[in-house]
Amino acid sequence: MPFETVNSKVVRAHVSPGTPVLARRGSMLGYSGQVAFRPVHGQGRGIGGMVGAAMSGESNPMMATEGTGQVLYGHKGLHVTVLELDGGAPLVCEADRLLAHDATLQTSVQFLGSGGLKSAISGAMTGQGLFTTNVHGRGAVALLSHGGAFPLQLQGQQIGVDPQAYVGHVGQLTVDLAAKVGFRDVVGRGSGEAFQLRIGGHGTVYVQASEKKF
Repeated sequence: MPFETVNSKVVRAHVSPGTPVLARRGSMLGYSGQVAFRPVHGQGRGIGGMVGAAMSGESNPMMATEGTGQVLYGHKGLHVTVLELDGGAPLVCEADRLLAHDATLQTSVQFLGSGGLKSAISGAMTGQGLFTTNVHGRGAVALLSHGGAFPLQLQGQQIGVDPQAYVGHVGQLTVDLAAKVGFRDVVGRGSGEAFQLRIGGHGTVYVQASEKKF
């Protein structure tokens, strides 16, 4: 794995000619060795993916780190969780969650949810985008979260997750946006949990320890 956890908010990437890294622009905290940084536009997306990213807003300025050395990455004091993808099911997350990943991994835009207009309204009101990013292949990914992320294992059951606490998921899972809005919610006297993500199937869901908007 090219990523080494320094502390809960910083990772160290080991870069070599055979293991370049893609990272969020501006996330480099320090480095050693002979490394170079260059901006990347639509890396790994293809033309269709770039258009989808622009239409959905699901894009994030990235940079490539190449050469030989070690680089420290972090962003705004947010917590970092490192995941290892085995080449099977992709990681599904919002683009803003991506701090850094192996340059060999591919990204594409995916539609999240299947509830039509109702889900679109829910997504707009909760801040949970209906479009999200697919990261697939074999390699490591560093994800950002408020307060750190923890895994929830699903073995065929369905769970509810606050949209603002959802970080991402891996596996054969379905995700739908659900709204239960009553009069008390309209007048600001509801429970504050009117909108939820319903996630079911087999896989792992990553949830942050906060409902703070990302």
